[in-house]
Amino acid sequence: MNEQPIRLTTPLSDDDIMRLHAGDAVLLSGVIYTARDAAHKRLIELIEHGKELPLDVRGQVIYYCGPTPARPGQVIGSAGPTSSYRMDPRTPQLIALGLKGTIGKGPRSEGVKQALREHKAPYFAAIGGAGALLAQTIKSAQVMAYEELGPEAIRRLEVVEFPLHVACDCHGGDVYSR
Repeated sequence: MNEQPIRLTTPLSDDDIMRLHAGDAVLLSGVIYTARDAAHKRLIELIEHGKELPLDVRGQVIYYCGPTPARPGQVIGSAGPTSSYRMDPRTPQLIALGLKGTIGKGPRSEGVKQALREHKAPYFAAIGGAGALLAQTIKSAQVMAYEELGPEAIRRLEVVEFPLHVACDCHGGDVYSR
């Protein structure tokens, strides 16, 4: 585990991922995408029907978040993580397509951890209950797909030094199993 935060910028590469270990602090900058249950369901339906996704997931990071509406003068409202286990049935398929990271809270299933190892991707944990603090690192937010889903729409977020910890790494490390 590194003592200093590791600074990463999306899109992520295998080299970025290989140096991460469970417990490492990370400051993530660049573009990340929000997607929760309903959006994941739609993404997998597109994959199963051989259709193009509304975003290229290769090298990207999906944040399990349904942000609240922005107040006047703000980019986004509170943007805290949601429980990741709800996306577990659909996450391995996205990782197999090149998704290089997910952000949420709570432990992951064995199937997700296997996909992380096999395809070199980490699972990052964000601090639950700190949505207002996390929102301060978001510099822009734009709906990319499924606007009718409201907070569960896929959003493109530009973040600067978004604070995370590596919860599960591609080496088999898992902070939740310690």
